[in-house]
Amino acid sequence: MTHMLFRDDPYQREIQSRVIAHTEEGGVILDASLFYPTGGGQPGDSGSLEWDGKRMAVATAVKGEDGAIVLVPSEPVALPPVGCHVIQQLDWDRRHKHMRIHTALHLLSVAVPFAVTGGAISATHGRLDFNMPDAPEDRSALEEALNAFVERDARVSDGWITEEELDAAPELVKTMAVKPPRGQGDIRLVRIGEEDDWIDLQPCGGTHVARTGEIGALRLGKIEKKGKMNRRIYVHLDS
Repeated sequence: MTHMLFRDDPYQREIQSRVIAHTEEGGVILDASLFYPTGGGQPGDSGSLEWDGKRMAVATAVKGEDGAIVLVPSEPVALPPVGCHVIQQLDWDRRHKHMRIHTALHLLSVAVPFAVTGGAISATHGRLDFNMPDAPEDRSALEEALNAFVERDARVSDGWITEEELDAAPELVKTMAVKPPRGQGDIRLVRIGEEDDWIDLQPCGGTHVARTGEIGALRLGKIEKKGKMNRRIYVHLDS
C-alpha cells in the first residue's frame, strides 16, 4: 500500500521517497505519494520525479491494486529503478486549483439542497449533477450564496468515522452515484466550519483548501438539463 502523503498535508509540494515497484504498463509505484490518484471526480495530479540527474514527467496518478498509487509517465522513458530514491515534485498550480474547485463544489452541494448524482473537477471549473426537476429560479442568489460561504473564510478540516457511525447518519452521504468505500476501515469526513457550527460535513477522499477564503471569487456557469430529474450546474474560478 502506498502511503497517501496528500492526506497528511495537501500543501506539500516536494519530498523524497522510494520506488517499490513498476507496473506492466510502465507505471511507477512509490512507498509514499504526494500525487492524488484520479477518483471522486478529481483528476490525478501531475508533476515529475527526479533521481541521479534524470527526470520523468508524470502525466497523472491512478489507483492500482492493493492500495497502490501508480504514477503514469507523460511519455515512454526509462523508469527509476526499484529501490531508488526519487524526489517527487508536484505541479502545484494545477493541484491547488483542484483543491479550490473541490471545496467550492462542497459549498455548492449546500447551496443546492438536492442529492448529487455526479460531478467533475478541472483546474478552471467544476460541476455537480443534482437530482432536481427544475433549474434554480434565481442564478444571482445562488452565486451570492456561494460567495458568501467563501467570504466567511470558514476552516476546512477532516476527521474519521466508522462504517457503523456512518450507517447511523445516512444524511451525511450526498452522492447517489458514488458511495464511500466499505470494508477498508474508517471513512474520512471533510468538514467545512467548526465542529459545533459547520456548513458542510460529508465523506470525501479528495484534497481541499484549508479555509474557504482561499477559494477566491466564484462565478456560476451553465445550468444544463441532463434528464427529466437531473440538472448540471457549473462553477468557475474567477482567477
